[in-house]
Amino acid sequence: MITDYLPPLLARYGDDLLDGFFVTLQLVFWSVGLGIIVGSLICWARMSKSWGLRSFAWFYIALFRGTPLLAQLFLIYYGLGQFASFWRALGLWSFLRDPFNCCLLAFTLNTAAYQAEIFRGAVQAIPKGQWEGAAALGIGKRIAFYRVVLPQAALLALRPFGNEIILMIKGSAVASVVTVYDLLGETRLAYSDTFRFDVYFYAAALYLMLVETLRRVWDVLERRLTRHLDPKRKEKAPDPAGQPVMST
Repeated sequence: MITDYLPPLLARYGDDLLDGFFVTLQLVFWSVGLGIIVGSLICWARMSKSWGLRSFAWFYIALFRGTPLLAQLFLIYYGLGQFASFWRALGLWSFLRDPFNCCLLAFTLNTAAYQAEIFRGAVQAIPKGQWEGAAALGIGKRIAFYRVVLPQAALLALRPFGNEIILMIKGSAVASVVTVYDLLGETRLAYSDTFRFDVYFYAAALYLMLVETLRRVWDVLERRLTRHLDPKRKEKAPDPAGQPVMST
């Protein structure tokens, strides 16, 4: 068996660490995915003409970017639990009493604030000439946004969005303090059983593997999506004589 070739500590707790690793993946995947939806709405509110919406979005972003993720998790997990009877009346207690769901809610609200600023910065970085050119062609603002501005903004937001996912992977370790058995939670259990600190090396290796894999995938994705901007691609389409035309 493969466990015969593993260190005794890893052979004993390897399955538990892998289970925690997959819990971490689920937390990050769902929180980032839901954060895209919430962050897009907050970004829209932040850029709207309504003073009330802009103020709400500003307060939301300032609150979740200006306070520690651990404090937000405690407020949701312990704070909302103080009003259990109220949540039961609304039918939400079955969701909020689950530590995993509390972590998912806290992570989603936190990453949505960062994503909203990433999206807003990317949209505002698009030159106004793009809007003006679309208007000159008779293209409405809504279509111009989805067909002209949004694709360019997505490219600008790609790298900071990847950084935000990496930060969420590392930040997800706080889930272990509210009894969620993610990767770090399973590692703490293994350490409490054996008092072998090297179990944290195995956990760190899994985190590193996940982050490095994502980084490389993001590099490939960015190169493919921005290959038309590569200055080395100077060869244009061939001329009618069949000879390629080189730009100067």
